[in-house]
Amino acid sequence: MKREQWKSELGFLMAAVGSAIGLGNIWRFSYMAYSYGGGAFLIPYLTALLTAGIPLLILEFAIGHERIGSAPLAYAKIKKNWEWLGWWAVTFVMFGIVLYYVVIIAWCLNYLLLSFNLGWGNDPNNFFFKKFLLLSSTPSQIGEIRTPIFFSLILIWVINWTIVYRGVRKGIELANKIFMPMLFVLTAILVFWSVNLDGASIGIKAYLTPDFSKLSNPKVWIDAYSQIFFTLSLGFGIMIAYASYLPERSDISKNAILTAFINSGYSLFAGFAVFSVLGFMAQAQSKPISEVVSQSIGLAFVAYPKALSLMPGGNLFGAIFFFCLVVAGISSSVSIIEAFTSAMVDKFALKRKPLVTTIIILGFLGSIIFTTQAGLLWLDIVDHFLTNYGLVVVGIAECILAGWLFNIFILQRHINRVSSLKMGRLWVVLIKYFVPLMLLIMLTGALKAEFSKPYGGYSWAAISLIGINWIILTVLVAVVFALRPWRTENLKKGGRGHKDK
Repeated sequence: MKREQWKSELGFLMAAVGSAIGLGNIWRFSYMAYSYGGGAFLIPYLTALLTAGIPLLILEFAIGHERIGSAPLAYAKIKKNWEWLGWWAVTFVMFGIVLYYVVIIAWCLNYLLLSFNLGWGNDPNNFFFKKFLLLSSTPSQIGEIRTPIFFSLILIWVINWTIVYRGVRKGIELANKIFMPMLFVLTAILVFWSVNLDGASIGIKAYLTPDFSKLSNPKVWIDAYSQIFFTLSLGFGIMIAYASYLPERSDISKNAILTAFINSGYSLFAGFAVFSVLGFMAQAQSKPISEVVSQSIGLAFVAYPKALSLMPGGNLFGAIFFFCLVVAGISSSVSIIEAFTSAMVDKFALKRKPLVTTIIILGFLGSIIFTTQAGLLWLDIVDHFLTNYGLVVVGIAECILAGWLFNIFILQRHINRVSSLKMGRLWVVLIKYFVPLMLLIMLTGALKAEFSKPYGGYSWAAISLIGINWIILTVLVAVVFALRPWRTENLKKGGRGHKDK
């Protein structure tokens, strides 16, 4: 079976950028910048980008391109008994992260429709938690399925199915060539509209004013590395699969740097829209900006709707804002589904179209739990464990596998053979020592906080049954997949590195 390829490097770049730019770029980055010293936060953020984000992205592109395979195949070609690591990455991302991620996109779709008549009313906080989510008090009180979320979820899964079903060129590449330029144009409209609002300068000042005293807090630096790691889709198995579809002569380092800087530039740019609106809201309500800023989900579904109700033309602005979130979310969810699809095709020679349909149906069924009244609580616990432990452990293991258990100079020579920007000894040092050390610090900090008190005030029972068991279950599934015999000849085919000798 001939491996699919991108039609163009631009198509690959748009797909990689589409995977990287997600919901967190629009709300998480700008809130972190505000919390961690405004303009001063750019110092740890850019440091993390240059010393960990770009080197690790180049590594993942190199692994996928040189070993010519999805994460399980690429890792198995490096060291046979490490195939499970690739399966674990694509499994907990597909049957974990994407299950709740699509539900958040479904919320955004609901809010897109609500925007037209500002359907959240005068109290967006009460509407979101008490009417829209009908939120339970504990994760064990699952309650009913929220039908508006459920029906939006069906549509989101159908869109994902339509794109991935059509394949790499006609589906993912084509969709991202439409989605990404559209997202950039719509975001630019939001930014230029919002910076002209009364009070916008208050928000921009809060967003960017440097507070260098915050940089003495180690947590700021750890969180900057954490943000870079998650925002570039590192440890997901996505970038390995995407790079495996590149033709032999492809500029790996240039594409990695472009992906990283477009992703980070978009986050910084979108932050102007977010904080201009919050500045407008602060002035309109005669409140300090600290009282109108809320983080993460509260920013998108509570603070923003409140501002839209006060804004001239707020319904149109809101529709564009939530449409941007839907587009950014779908371009990321598509990449997660493709990473798992690619792995299954590589190992079991399954026909793509029936496989994609099966994966989508299973994904839809798995995501229903997050549409219930306890959905937000389940989402919070699963997200905490998979991102803080799953992704970070995969990142550390990836560096050990490529840097210590494999001849990393094969990858380095391969990168330098096909790329315009050459990787020297510094890149090798960062992959072997610095990146795993930073990820280990992140992991240690998370574990220390975990053992001091239960996360988020949840009961230990909820944390064990939902968070810990989700990780254990995905590891077991990964091991089962890894132990199954190969139905293809892919494992016997070498990498491209032999040409570098």
